[in-house]
Amino acid sequence: MMQSTALAAKGGATSVDFPSRGNRVLAGCGLIRNRSLGSNRLPMPDRGLCFGSSRLRSSIDFGVEMARLRSGVAGIFRSRDKARYVTVQASGDMEDFPSEKLTTKSSGNVLPYVAVACLGAILFGYHLAVVNGSLEYLAKDLGIAENTVLQGWVVSTTLAGATVGSFTGGSLADKFGRTRTFQLDAIPLAIGAFLSATAQDVRTMIIGRLLAGIGIGISSAVVPLYISEIAPTEIRGALGSVNQLFICVGILVALVAGLPLAGNPLWWRTMFTVAVVPSVLMALGMVFCPESPRWLFQQGKISQAETAIKKLYGKEKVTDVMHDLRAGGEGSTEPDAGWLDLFNARYRKVVSVGAALFLFQQLAGINAVVYYSTSVFRSAGIASDVAASALVGASNVFGTTIASSLMDKKGRKSLLITSFMGMAASMLLLSLSFTWNVLAPYSGTLAVLGTVLYVLSFSLGAGPVPALLLPEIFASRIRAKAVALSLGMHWVSNFIIGLYFLSVVNKFGISRVYLGFATVCILAVLYIARNVVETKGRSLEEIERALSATV
Repeated sequence: MMQSTALAAKGGATSVDFPSRGNRVLAGCGLIRNRSLGSNRLPMPDRGLCFGSSRLRSSIDFGVEMARLRSGVAGIFRSRDKARYVTVQASGDMEDFPSEKLTTKSSGNVLPYVAVACLGAILFGYHLAVVNGSLEYLAKDLGIAENTVLQGWVVSTTLAGATVGSFTGGSLADKFGRTRTFQLDAIPLAIGAFLSATAQDVRTMIIGRLLAGIGIGISSAVVPLYISEIAPTEIRGALGSVNQLFICVGILVALVAGLPLAGNPLWWRTMFTVAVVPSVLMALGMVFCPESPRWLFQQGKISQAETAIKKLYGKEKVTDVMHDLRAGGEGSTEPDAGWLDLFNARYRKVVSVGAALFLFQQLAGINAVVYYSTSVFRSAGIASDVAASALVGASNVFGTTIASSLMDKKGRKSLLITSFMGMAASMLLLSLSFTWNVLAPYSGTLAVLGTVLYVLSFSLGAGPVPALLLPEIFASRIRAKAVALSLGMHWVSNFIIGLYFLSVVNKFGISRVYLGFATVCILAVLYIARNVVETKGRSLEEIERALSATV
């Protein structure tokens, strides 16, 4: 998800299935053998079993049997994907199940609701980045210009608040629902922005930044969760990666908002005040947004779930979606999982994957690249900090946009692997540009090239995919808390890396640190290849059933 943090801080007839044999029995038509699970041909019936004898001797019997067969054929087309999926579920191999589905036109009804949710993503990026350009001016205004420790608190308090908020967001989403959590989240976001804008002393500023941090921590958990649960399967990847894109947009808006500071030193108060507006709009917009049908079904609110489905996808989708929810066990009598349930044998492995992805994301060096981007660009003759930030930000937005278009075509796993491989190569290039004497004449240019390639590679997969993938792989009863736990890992590791990074660089040198980051990227590729499943083109219920079968 989160190069953003570093950028700021410096996605008819019924049938009976026989999963172990890949066979199907059609009502009134006997046993149908599925000749090839990978074939597009219609499974051919065994004549002796389907028609009762090897030949039809009566035209009347033939007409009756053909009518039954036509009804059965319709059932085959309707249930074909589900039958094939159950077979894969029995084998426990997610990768063997082809992702293509019977195509249906996606409803555009979800887009306005995704847009409202993405206000939380914009605020995420904005609150992280707004302090960068304004810190020098607010420090003078609040009398802490010579106190770097207090300035550090103004910056880092937001990260501490975000850690608390990310854990809180999961519990709130489980208890009150996704849309109500958005509305509750608007409270610390708006109050935090207002206190920061009106602060007359550093204590008030720190409280405001802490509240804003809690708000963005909740947003970091609930935005990808809500989008993944309301997005149609065939475009869930694209819509999920929009979350990361709007975080980047929030960062860029904060950078642009700081331009008038040079001519108006008190403009920093306006910069914080602006953040109140999207907070209020998000709270009001959620009044008109449907609740997640999956959460409603889990709560036993069947009629409300059907109403939400109708609003999201149209009334013609109600039956299909409700069937998926029932098949996925979303309406089971199991209560929402507690925090300790995340570590039992049933969920331990999949939860560890979520935590590991965010850990690799942070240990891969995104903070280092962004923190050092200014000095790297200066070595290449780019003296303007604004130009350096704009180049990194533009690379980030461009890469995330490309990732959005590829997410549902290439898949999440392949983008993750490609991303970390690109990051490893970029880190190697950066390390060599600082150490090889033969490259000294080109070191500045190579360093800039390595930085831009790294940010592009990161934004293609390691940035947007984890926040999208985690709500997809977590079972419904643990989804909110498991997402929150994984994001908590992100915030904690980000805080620790920010705390000790400069000390490590001073001890070992930036070149060796970059080599270490390259090694982490390679380890991430090996881990992802072995442990991460591909989820493109599959409904959340299908993914849950397949992963449950492997437990």
